[in-house]
Amino acid sequence: MNPSPAPTLPPAQRNRNRMLFVLIVVLFLGSAVVAGALRFSGWRPEGMQNKGELLDPPGDLRTHPLHLIDGGSYEWRPAERRWRILVAPPRDCAQACVELSQQLDLVWQLFGRNADHVDILWAGAVPEGAVRNPAWRLVEADPALRATLPRVDGGPGEADNGVPAYVVDPNGFVILRYAPGFDPGDLRSDMAKLLKLK
Repeated sequence: MNPSPAPTLPPAQRNRNRMLFVLIVVLFLGSAVVAGALRFSGWRPEGMQNKGELLDPPGDLRTHPLHLIDGGSYEWRPAERRWRILVAPPRDCAQACVELSQQLDLVWQLFGRNADHVDILWAGAVPEGAVRNPAWRLVEADPALRATLPRVDGGPGEADNGVPAYVVDPNGFVILRYAPGFDPGDLRSDMAKLLKLK
């Protein structure tokens, strides 16, 4: 007994099937090409963008011991998943540092239950009237520390009377910089995302 031959599709149906197959391939490859182009152009969705300047390469503080002003040293302890906000103001910083301390205190309080996972490292003397909270760790401002921080004395076109702030990850890498006069809401927004990574 001979098997019956496979039924042949009418030419119109066959052409429709081929066009559908080609359309599926074009949609798949087209979306892959668009996604690749966006990825390599540096575009990111609005929610994924950080407000601070991403430092590439990041500064490395792991081998740089930080000494607390009241004695002892500040340990990195990456297993604790503790994030840091670091400022290293110049010696003559007065009113700008008082305002910065108020902003940092507000940002820290807005972390709520995550505030315990953030230290504020203040390198150097604290001006009269500065707001200090339980997260503050006063460290010595030595030249080697300042040299590790990109544009610690400001950069071209930045506010002359302000102080930049930095975000340091749990391992001791300086990953974000906020220019003098930065919006504290930007720092809070970036830190809120980072604290979710713990």
